[in-house]
Amino acid sequence: MITSKELNALGIPNDKRVMPLAMRLVNVALSQGADSAVMRSKLESMCKSPACMAEDPVLGELAAALNSLFPNGLAYSARDEPAPWKQWGNVSVEEEAIQQMVNACSLPVAVRGALMPDAHVGYGLPIGGVLATKDAVIPDAVGKDIACRMRLTVLDMPLAALIERHDALVEALETETRFGVGACFEKGEKRQHPVMDEDWDIVRHSGTSKDKAWKQLGSSGCGNHFVEFGELRLTNPADLGGKYLAAGTYLALLSHSGSRGTGEAVATRYSEIAMQLRPSMPRGLRALAWLDMASEAGQEYWAAMELMGRYAAANHELIHRHVLGHLGAEAVTHVENHHNFAWKEVHDGQEVIVHRKGATPAAAGVQGIVPGSMGTPGYVVRGRGNEESLSSCSHGAGRSMSRSEAFRRLNREELSAYMR
Repeated sequence: MITSKELNALGIPNDKRVMPLAMRLVNVALSQGADSAVMRSKLESMCKSPACMAEDPVLGELAAALNSLFPNGLAYSARDEPAPWKQWGNVSVEEEAIQQMVNACSLPVAVRGALMPDAHVGYGLPIGGVLATKDAVIPDAVGKDIACRMRLTVLDMPLAALIERHDALVEALETETRFGVGACFEKGEKRQHPVMDEDWDIVRHSGTSKDKAWKQLGSSGCGNHFVEFGELRLTNPADLGGKYLAAGTYLALLSHSGSRGTGEAVATRYSEIAMQLRPSMPRGLRALAWLDMASEAGQEYWAAMELMGRYAAANHELIHRHVLGHLGAEAVTHVENHHNFAWKEVHDGQEVIVHRKGATPAAAGVQGIVPGSMGTPGYVVRGRGNEESLSSCSHGAGRSMSRSEAFRRLNREELSAYMR
C-alpha cells in the first residue's frame, strides 16, 4: 500500500479531484503485483508531464485528470533569472525581506516587482512587497488580512472638540466599534449594510460563516489596527475626496483595519489549496504557491477576495457612520484605500495581477493614506503613477522591531511617557 503522504511527496497534489483517484489506481495495481519501484518512477514522470502517461493502462485515467487540471505539468521550474524589481529605502530593510522579494521574483509566473521603504519580513512575500504576475494569483502575496485598508473622514466639528469634547470623543469610539481578538457585536447590535445581502456562499469552503462576518461588521480587531481622532493639517488648498478644502486645520477620524476573521479564514484556506496544488515547490517557497486564474480554485479565491474587499470597505464605512452619528456630526469628505489586495492592471503593455501586500495603490492622481507609528503623523497622499514601483507606495511607517520584540524590550511606563 502507498499512502497519500507518499503520493504527495512524489508530486501528486493533495487535491480531492486527483488524490482519491491516485490512491485507488495505484493501490489496486500494487495489490495485483505491480512493482512498487516502477510505479513510483512512473508517478514522478507523470507529475513532470502528465501527457506522457496518457496511454498507460494503469495510470492513464490519472494522467488525463492531471493533464486537464495542470496542462503545464506539476514540476516547479523557477525563472532562469529573477523578474526585474526595484527597492526603495535600503537603510533599515532586513536582509530576509530582500531575499523574500528575490524568491518571489524567481517564480515562473512573476513579471515584475517592487519593494517599498517600510518593508519587513512577511509570510511568503515581504510586507511592503509588490509583485506583478501573469495569469496567476498568490493568496499569501495578498496577505492574511485581505483588504486591510485606511479611511479618513473630515468632520464638520471644530478642531477645538479634541479638547473641549474629549470625553465624548472617547465614548463614541468605545461605544460604536469593538477592539480586540475576536471582537464582535452581540446579536441585537449587528450592523446593517448591503454587503451582507450579497452571495456569501463563495466563502463556504473557508471554515467561516456569514453570521460570524456579520457579528464582526463594524469592528476594528487588534494588532496594529486602530480608530482615532486627530488634526488634519492642509498646508495648501486641496481637493480631498472630491471636496475642495481651504488650507487650514480640520478635525478628522482615521481608521485602519481589514476583513477580520472571515478574511483570515479565506486567506488561510486558499493558501492551503495553492500549496496542495503545487507540492513540488521548494520548501522555502511554498508560501508563494499560486492559483491559476483560469482554474476553479483561482476563480473562487478571486471572487472571495473581492467580497472581502467590499466587506472591509463596509467595515470602515460603518465605523465612521456610527461614530459620527453618536457625536451628532456630519462628514465633510473622506479618503480611503486598500493595502492588502490584488488588482488586474496593465503594465508594460500587458494585463497582470498586481499584488500589494502592505503597499498603497499610487496611480497618477489617486489619493490614499499612509499612517505613521503611534504618536507620529500620518499623511494623505496623491499618487504619481511611478511605473518603476508598479504605481505603488509605502503603507505605513515601517518598524524597527516586531510587536512581540517591542513587548519584550519596552514597558508600559516608557510607552505612556512617549505618548504624552
